[in-house]
Amino acid sequence: MAKKGKFYTVWRGKKPGIYDSWSACKAAISGEKGAQYKSFLSFEAAKKAFNGSYDDYKGKKLTSTLSAQELQRIGKPNYNSIAVDAASSGNPGVMEYRGVDTQSGKELFRQGPFRQGTNNIGEFLALVHGLAYLKKNDSERILYTDSRTAMSWIRKKKCNSKLKESEKNKDVFELIDRAVDWLNTNTYKTTVVKWETKAWGEIPADFGRK
Repeated sequence: MAKKGKFYTVWRGKKPGIYDSWSACKAAISGEKGAQYKSFLSFEAAKKAFNGSYDDYKGKKLTSTLSAQELQRIGKPNYNSIAVDAASSGNPGVMEYRGVDTQSGKELFRQGPFRQGTNNIGEFLALVHGLAYLKKNDSERILYTDSRTAMSWIRKKKCNSKLKESEKNKDVFELIDRAVDWLNTNTYKTTVVKWETKAWGEIPADFGRK
């Protein structure tokens, strides 16, 4: 069975090539000034890109590998929405998150970078921030995330991270406590929806780091 997930093409780095995980790609580019790399949804697309030029792919969104029938079933994004995402350089590592207008890409809020966090924590905090933002603005827009884990934590009203609290991440845990408290003391009508990355490409709030 073919591997599902992203493949990473490295044109310029310690060892150019095609990698099947972000950790392997990161090792190939870490510390390399002017590293050139990009993610793809299939090995074939990554191989084709590797045989070409980075300039041909820089700034372009991922293209879908789904069939026409699957794309029709999924449909198009609802642009009357906001999208949230997080980025973490390491797990744990330096973390930040943000929310944007889905249609325009205009940044609506941003927090971080924090010295230590995880991507799941960032996704969770971004979702709660988005819910609070929409409620404060009495908005009927929906909320997109590409994290099923964060959606699960929101439903449970609990951050199930295994990260241990320390002096280094004290500010992140303060935000987690505030987020959990908000979920337990507020009601909201906002619909939280999974962003269909395979059909639509990277979520608009993506930080574009891989």
